[in-house]
Amino acid sequence: MTISSFPVIFVDIAGSVLMIILSSMCLNPVHRLKNRDPNNVIWTYLLWVCYGLFLFAVSRSVGHLLKQVLVMTANEEIWKVINPFSGAVNTFMFIIVSSATLFFERIWKIYQQISKDRQAIQSAHRELLNLNQNLERLVEERTEALAVSEHKYRRIFEVSKDMIVVTGKDGIIMELNPEGYAILGLKRSCSLNSMKFKDFFSDEKEWERIEKIVERKGFVTNLEIELKRSDGVRMGALVSGSFDAGLPGKEDAIHFLVKDIEQRRLMEKQMAQADKLASIGQLSAGIAHEINNPLGVILGYTQLLLRNEKEETDRYNDLKTIEKHVKNCKSIVKDLLNFARSSKPEIKTTMINEAADDVLNFILHHSKLDGIDIIRNYDKGVPPMLLDEKKIRQVLINLLMNAGHAVGKKGSIGLSTEYIRQDNKVAIKVSDTGYGVKKKDLPRIFDPFFTTKPTGEGTGLGLSVSYGIVKSHGGDILVESEPGKGTKFTVLLPVFSPEAGR
Repeated sequence: MTISSFPVIFVDIAGSVLMIILSSMCLNPVHRLKNRDPNNVIWTYLLWVCYGLFLFAVSRSVGHLLKQVLVMTANEEIWKVINPFSGAVNTFMFIIVSSATLFFERIWKIYQQISKDRQAIQSAHRELLNLNQNLERLVEERTEALAVSEHKYRRIFEVSKDMIVVTGKDGIIMELNPEGYAILGLKRSCSLNSMKFKDFFSDEKEWERIEKIVERKGFVTNLEIELKRSDGVRMGALVSGSFDAGLPGKEDAIHFLVKDIEQRRLMEKQMAQADKLASIGQLSAGIAHEINNPLGVILGYTQLLLRNEKEETDRYNDLKTIEKHVKNCKSIVKDLLNFARSSKPEIKTTMINEAADDVLNFILHHSKLDGIDIIRNYDKGVPPMLLDEKKIRQVLINLLMNAGHAVGKKGSIGLSTEYIRQDNKVAIKVSDTGYGVKKKDLPRIFDPFFTTKPTGEGTGLGLSVSYGIVKSHGGDILVESEPGKGTKFTVLLPVFSPEAGR
């Protein structure tokens, strides 16, 4: 029985054709997947496998079709020759598919490692972004805090009423605040290049002393020194400072805080002067009372003897001499009593401008002030005051007479009044362009019996008495003087209006 080979041939041919069609159909979706995600290793692997299977299907199908054609055309001998080559091609194509699969295994491991690394990188990237955002926020916060701190420091530096100066270890000024410029008498436009702080010390040994203390302790506190301004004026100062080690690459510095204590020193001197004058006043009052009685007895007996003595005799002249000197002594004792404020004041309503003008006219008529310019400047707003007018006139006479003596034959004398409303005081100023008072003599000018006039031209009690009178009115008397440029006395009196009573 012969079995027909048609079904086998049909299946072989149809299967071969279908293999080519189906393998080619697999390529299209894989291409789309690959194009959608070119970096995806899975799609790349599938593409390679599909190409390998397609080539394998084509090779095998072509071989089978060629066999059937040659068999049906009775060319089996040709197929026997071609058959090994067809099998070799099929095997080669299968090897390619297998190689792709084996190679992919290695690629897959690398891909997994790359994926892990990518995930790690993405995680690190997210953390880096987070850190970057936090860093930006921290930088903003720190920058804001630094700006606030710098603003506070700069504000303290700019508005401080004490001098703040920053110097290098060699003493060269690096920074100086506005008050420092004012205290040292420098202009703000002045350059600080190469300017040394020690150049403003009256005694350079004080700077050397500060250097040694800072080098040993790292700081110096409340050291009293004397500074010399750029205009030559000397002033007392209190210095504190500390060493500042600079940042790497920056210069070390010393920060100084300097307080102006000149006013405090002047106040201390004035208080000491006031205490001294008060003590002298008490002593003078006691001495004056003890001396005044014997002088009264001597003067009384002398005048009794003069009544019975003829004027042309030597005895009469001797008694007159005794009388003259006793009266001088009593005048000095009276001045001492006035200085000691022991006499009772006679308070009444006084127009200070009129009183000052009357005193000045009196001086002009009874003293030799020819060639001297008199400058009057009265404040019309000065109110009536409750004063002992006679004693205030005595003060003005003393001050104007001293001014005339200081000016000599040529110069000017100023007399002015001013109502200081905020303090409710009246300032009476007597100034001259005379020879002035030496600095060393200023603290003593109100001392009893101290005078800069030649011997025989003054007792040294005029200013002392004036001081006592002014103090008895609750006022103060100030003096400013510079040798060769003149002197200015300022009498400050509190205003007690007549309506306030006595």
